Amino acid sequence: MAEITAAKNSVKYEPFIAPGQNVTEFSVKAVVTGALFGILFGAASVYLALKAGLTVSASIPIAVLAISLGRKFLHTTILENNIIQTTGSAGESIAAGVVFTLPGFLFLTASASGKSGADFFNYWTILTLAMFGGLLGTLMMIPLRRSLIVNEHGNLPYPEGTACASVLIAGEKGGDFAKTAYQGLGFALVYAMLQKVFHVVAEVPALVTKQTNKIFPSGTLNADITPEYMGVGYIIGPRIAGVLVAGGVLAWLGIIPLIASLVPQDVIAGQLVKLGYLKDIMTAGGRGGWDPTTHTFADTASAVYWAYVRNIGAGAVAMGGLITLIKTFPTIVASFKQSLSSLKDKQVAAGVVRTERDLSFMTVIVGSIGLVIVMAFFPQIPGNSLFNKLLIGVLVVVFGFFFVTVSSRIVGIIGSSSNPISGMTIATLMGTSLIFIAVGWTGSFYEPMALVVGSMICIAAANAGATSQDLKTGFLVGATPRYQQLTLFIGAIVSSIIIGATIKLLDQPTPDMMTQGIVHAIGSDKFPAPQGTLMATLIRGLLSFNLDWQVVLVGAFLAITVELCGVNALSFAVGAYLPLSTTAPIFVGGAIKGVADWAAKRKHETVEESELGPGSLYATGLVAGGALAGVIIALLSVNDSIFEFFEKISAEGWLTNAFGDGGYQILGVVIFGIMGFTLYKTARKPLAK
Repeated sequence: MAEITAAKNSVKYEPFIAPGQNVTEFSVKAVVTGALFGILFGAASVYLALKAGLTVSASIPIAVLAISLGRKFLHTTILENNIIQTTGSAGESIAAGVVFTLPGFLFLTASASGKSGADFFNYWTILTLAMFGGLLGTLMMIPLRRSLIVNEHGNLPYPEGTACASVLIAGEKGGDFAKTAYQGLGFALVYAMLQKVFHVVAEVPALVTKQTNKIFPSGTLNADITPEYMGVGYIIGPRIAGVLVAGGVLAWLGIIPLIASLVPQDVIAGQLVKLGYLKDIMTAGGRGGWDPTTHTFADTASAVYWAYVRNIGAGAVAMGGLITLIKTFPTIVASFKQSLSSLKDKQVAAGVVRTERDLSFMTVIVGSIGLVIVMAFFPQIPGNSLFNKLLIGVLVVVFGFFFVTVSSRIVGIIGSSSNPISGMTIATLMGTSLIFIAVGWTGSFYEPMALVVGSMICIAAANAGATSQDLKTGFLVGATPRYQQLTLFIGAIVSSIIIGATIKLLDQPTPDMMTQGIVHAIGSDKFPAPQGTLMATLIRGLLSFNLDWQVVLVGAFLAITVELCGVNALSFAVGAYLPLSTTAPIFVGGAIKGVADWAAKRKHETVEESELGPGSLYATGLVAGGALAGVIIALLSVNDSIFEFFEKISAEGWLTNAFGDGGYQILGVVIFGIMGFTLYKTARKPLAK
């Protein structure tokens, strides 16, 4: 095996496949298989991100699928399996960037001409921005690969990339990791069918105190007991899951009961009217079920959440993102300097070994210029003049290079799952808005333009993080960077096609929603899309000067207080922003991980710390199975006749009659507990040698 030396720190590494070995790598079957996985995980990631505002790295499960299916049915080599994993991983990262930002179009202000941001929330705009953002993230990583992946090999471990390399190498040696993940996926699919089709399992068991309670009015403890939430909680671990649920506990068991007891319900209704969640105070309905006759809400906790707590959470998330950005500022400066110096290190084609062959730097230059020009003439990009669109393109490229560098370096240390892309997006939106204000572009007309810049940077930064992990995997197994970069482009394009279609599919309201006047499922209780709402709130406040600063600042100082206490403000803020029904089941998954680790330490056993442990693999299967079932059922429910059939076979009615409403919800909690027990028992199995 040939040695590769990282110049900065003199760390020597021998890739699994030496540069001189002749091994099949770039094949049609590998690229097509990877693209199919990208479609699969891209659709699942869209569903999970819309539901919970969270995503889980797809790199590990795709690598597991590659070694289990690819080698068995397609007879692929380790380098072909790496191409499968590289191509497929783009789906999850682009889905995260798209879902975190583009739903913001739905919440922007309508302009004087009657055109609103929602008019841009169509398939072709989503496809265009997803594709351009994904390509930008990969494009900007081409000149950075050598400086960050190779030269910093000893300093930047890129945890998911290293884990994927371990999976691929173990598979080549005969390691079997797929069985446990498939067991989790199978359990999740069966559970999801029982919950979402047959309704044997209650979807959101809840314990809510009455508004008339003088001690604790409208206190809410509920949980959306799905397999994907439990799996996410296990993967992120007890610490992060605990901080997330802490934010939810404060919001739903502290702030909401306090506001419900102090603020008259007419005032709450007036705030909902101001925010657009209620037509007027004399009209029934809206968030919380307002009754103008009795001047009360059917669900006061929900009304208070939408009227006040959601904006408090938005302020907390914004400040948490900025705090994260400030804390990583030294890394940002170092990354920027490193990137500039790496551009001077021009690669000489002749004599370069296979494992060091990148696409040329000219690709980056031509691609960047081409991106600006195409954006200027694309009708899907908002703007009423060539100058508008050219400025958008230039801002995207400038901010893109800066934050792609930052994203790559950060995920090299803490992993893609902890990449603070929300903070980078918030900083981009603020910078873009200040530039817009400087040139006189204020008001609702320019809000979609600002969101375009923020969304493309978010997508680029997310995809750059995943791209970095893929390039690290390739570096460790001995892949050809040029082939990886080409397949990353392919993966970005293919994944964008299905991501746009999935978003529009999930945005279709069910017949029940339509009777309530809801025209977009995204932004409703079903798919809250928290980050997208946050981005729209920030843009409206900055460009249209209508931000509820007194409410938002409460959240901002809450984040500062939590950070001063030594707790990650961004995680806490996200928990305060999301419904408790989302963070509570995630906490259960994290608690199972904590208990399993505690039991292992108590018996002096090896604690599972790797993504390759049985518990993590089973949890990954729960996430994949639950998310895929959600997408499939949502797809089927769009058809009215199928939706009515699902209503007919629902067991909720007779189970409620048999056990009462409380008994039905307890049954759901018991079945959720059984799923948790299977996860714990799987986690306690001996680690594979």
